[in-house]
Amino acid sequence: MFLLRAVILFFSVCLPLYAQVFSDLAPPPELNSRAFLLIDLQSGAVLAERNADERIEPASLTKLMTAYLAFEALYQKRITMQQKLPVSVKAWQAPGSRMFLEPDTEVTVEALLKGLIVQSGNDAAIVLAEAISGSETQFAMAMNLEAQRLGLSNTNFVNATGLPDPQHYSSARDLATLAGLIVSRFPEHFAFYS
Repeated sequence: MFLLRAVILFFSVCLPLYAQVFSDLAPPPELNSRAFLLIDLQSGAVLAERNADERIEPASLTKLMTAYLAFEALYQKRITMQQKLPVSVKAWQAPGSRMFLEPDTEVTVEALLKGLIVQSGNDAAIVLAEAISGSETQFAMAMNLEAQRLGLSNTNFVNATGLPDPQHYSSARDLATLAGLIVSRFPEHFAFYS
């Protein structure tokens, strides 16, 4: 038992230090992307980055905030995992990636979260947005208020899906911050991402 504690202590103290040394020594990887950020969540050390604060189209990474607000609604007991939510015509008509929901049916929040996270379902995002805020437009306003509260200074949302819009943007740093907050604030839901 003592040996196990010693090993755990060694790794918890030394790994963040090694992460910092690695970030000082290793060049950033060659990636075909305009912007990226690789961080160690334990220490907060930046391991590699390129244009981490540049405003970019977040596309489906928008769904990180959609999930974050859904997890918050679960935490506040405004919705439950087994609650069935109605599928609107707007959600059914959502372009892009979908979980192929049928209009005038009901789907559990749990199934919608799986569809949102695993399938990147735009229809699931809209159903959750409508249930939590009344409409996708109101949900986008809630997304922006939460982004401001979290200090995501290079982020503005227009929709819950990530469909393109000139006023819909984020940055690699803001998205990494949001992903880290999902892991730390809602660990009970992290299995959806596995």
